[in-house]
Amino acid sequence: MSTTLEFFSLRFEIENDRISLKSLADYPVNGGFAEVTVSGENKHTHQGATMIPSSEGARLAYISHRVEGDTLEVMQRSPVVEVRTVFRGYPDTNAVSVFTEVTNITEQEITLEEVSSLVLMEVCGTAARPEDAYLTVFNQSHHGECQTVRQSLYDLGMLSGVPTGQRRISGQNVGSWSTKEALPQGILENGGRFLMFQIESNNSWYYEMANRSGQLYLWLGRACLPFGGWCKHLGAGECYCTVPVAVCVSHSLNGVLGEMTRYRRHIAGHCAADEGLPTIFNEYMHLSWDSPTAEQTARIAPVVASLGAEYYVIDCGWHNEEPGDQVYPFVGQWKESHARFPEGVRKTTDLIRSLGMKAGLWIEPEIIGIKCREMLDYYDDDCFITRFGKKVCVMGRYFLDYRNQKVIDYMSETIRRMVEDYGADYIKLDYNEDLGIGTDKDSDSFGEGLEQCARAYLGWIDTMRARFPQVLFETCSSGGMRMDYETLKHFSIISTSDQVHYRKYPYIAANILSAVLPEQAAVWSYPVDSFGRPGEPFEATYKWVNAHISAEQVIMNMINSFLGRMHLASHVELLSADKQALIREGITYFNRLSAVKGEALPYLPFGFTDFTKQAVACGLLHGGTLYLAVWNLGGDAVTVPLERTVRAASVAYPSGADTKLTVEGDKVTVEFTEAYQARFLEIKF
Repeated sequence: MSTTLEFFSLRFEIENDRISLKSLADYPVNGGFAEVTVSGENKHTHQGATMIPSSEGARLAYISHRVEGDTLEVMQRSPVVEVRTVFRGYPDTNAVSVFTEVTNITEQEITLEEVSSLVLMEVCGTAARPEDAYLTVFNQSHHGECQTVRQSLYDLGMLSGVPTGQRRISGQNVGSWSTKEALPQGILENGGRFLMFQIESNNSWYYEMANRSGQLYLWLGRACLPFGGWCKHLGAGECYCTVPVAVCVSHSLNGVLGEMTRYRRHIAGHCAADEGLPTIFNEYMHLSWDSPTAEQTARIAPVVASLGAEYYVIDCGWHNEEPGDQVYPFVGQWKESHARFPEGVRKTTDLIRSLGMKAGLWIEPEIIGIKCREMLDYYDDDCFITRFGKKVCVMGRYFLDYRNQKVIDYMSETIRRMVEDYGADYIKLDYNEDLGIGTDKDSDSFGEGLEQCARAYLGWIDTMRARFPQVLFETCSSGGMRMDYETLKHFSIISTSDQVHYRKYPYIAANILSAVLPEQAAVWSYPVDSFGRPGEPFEATYKWVNAHISAEQVIMNMINSFLGRMHLASHVELLSADKQALIREGITYFNRLSAVKGEALPYLPFGFTDFTKQAVACGLLHGGTLYLAVWNLGGDAVTVPLERTVRAASVAYPSGADTKLTVEGDKVTVEFTEAYQARFLEIKF
């Protein structure tokens, strides 16, 4: 006797004592959905290869299920563990989030080696050929975030007619930079159907695809013993809960991105101070770098205020007495620099507020410089993240352990001092190193120690946000090196890249909405780059800047940031009045876009882009209007296919541009006049 259970986009079949996930909407999947390996139990495949079969997966018997509102809870049991898998649906998307909880039901301690958050069996259907199914992965690097590669499963090593093998397609991260090599997400495509997944971990994570008895499966979760050095001991009756994962489906790329975007809005961090998506100026990029001063800020801030920015952020260097190019090994006290701010930082932040803006300060709260003698003397050895009893050291920094109350106390006082004494309305929390596999201190394994430390840090963040609700907290990790949706549950805004070349930024900005909500994705806009030209080093003078920085450069920089959150930067005070007017107009238009970003969905007319393309486009679809950025990066005319009949199209920014648009059915052609130009369009369907 079998029973079918439908829950949001899921369909289950219960037969005798077995329950299997049969489909995700109309995307074919089949088989069990939870896998657990326990030390000493028989794993029915080679150790250190694939996750499936696990020791407990085939032994898990259906016990019960319960539906309450938008939540489905399924209980299964083996002779060793009880497994509770929780599915949650949402009213405006077919995305489903899933986590699994494992309980030791024996009288002895057991050790978990592998635990899935979710497994989808037969994920592309019984008749799927590896040649016809594709996986898109999202590669990451400094200055090259969110770069996609789409390959067939055959090209990735999957073969037809191989019922079981050890070959796997996998993605993973090991360490505290969760997205240093790849984003914890992917898109499966087969026969015009798309399935997107994401893993919500701010440290290590892992997924794999492989064949098992002729079925292609997708395993999603965080670290495991063979891939991340993770294990967890459970005493009798103790349990372990995995990180959540999310899956959604559609019949198009834009459709599946839209489903995931709607889901992310249910889990994203929110901040009252950030509700209007204010424009932010940060004087780091192409301006102060690591050496801000009171004098320079006083000179630039009035111009920034006149352009319409709402926040003025002083980045690295407001602290410490050492020169900016030498400061990092000495950081950790987080007390104001008298060398750069001789009358105190508060005088400068008060000046910023007197101009009608709010003031921000930068901090890297998870590290201590190896030459910061005061804090090394203050902290005990157990205040640091260690391996084999030694402090983990990377690039001249040690890592603080937020499981330690002394760390919590000092850093909480630091945030209080920054807010109440120094006048910070905005705090940029940076993280510029990766500590690696984790710690064996007070943990069952390196991976489990890393998980504990990461959870403790975010717990501290939540207390600071609750204590200072008027402060806007930004998360940054050397650009986008920790750009995951566990982190983004705790912050309303995240830095997506530290790319320093404005002509390269479109390749990131046009893909980034597949990874981060537009209302969270901060993108730099630096109209005045400080690289100079061949044979002509940069000069911070009005004459040099206006001879070398064109109006088109200003326009492209503004458009780079329109689809996300604007982080304006650089020597804007040196631009001529007409070029400053382009910034002012850009900020005004950006503020108009902010009104729709909380509901708009990403739209990629060319699909994903890469650094080889000469034509790039990405937009936000809201109702019957598409807000579209189009970049010409070395070509001339750009024709954009839109899949719908276009009723009208216009250049929304810059308003005075004499740019010819041609509309033909479902296509819009932009006639560019220079090799590197950008225009922002409003298109009505």
